[in-house]
Amino acid sequence: MSRITGAGVHRIRFDSEHLDEISDAITRNDIRGLIAGERITVKPIVGTSRGRAHRKRLQRSKRGAKAGAKQGKAGARTVRKRAYVRKVRALRHLLKVAKDRKDITNREFWGLYKRVGGNTVRNKAHLIQLMAEAKAARAKAAGA
Repeated sequence: MSRITGAGVHRIRFDSEHLDEISDAITRNDIRGLIAGERITVKPIVGTSRGRAHRKRLQRSKRGAKAGAKQGKAGARTVRKRAYVRKVRALRHLLKVAKDRKDITNREFWGLYKRVGGNTVRNKAHLIQLMAEAKAARAKAAGA
């Protein structure tokens, strides 16, 4: 029966008033008919409720986030390398978009790309400023 229902042996319940009918069932089709007629029932899975855990997590998230509760340096709370990687990826993406838009030439792109990798570019605003300077220098060279 557990093969037909896909449930474990302990989850299958027989209707006590129809035990003789159940004992006469030989084929899988007979058993399926008894299941359809609710002579054989399958108990639902009972899992551990996560309600208390969810409530506890919510309480934990509400407290301890203010400045007085923080322990350890900023570098201990968020790893410096992870912050660097996040910044470099964002800046490289910005460079790629600018190059695809033809805002900067390939030569300017690689010059700025190396500066981003060398951590001389502070942030997005600084990179935009450097791109503008490169564009101005290109315009000046073209005009001269």
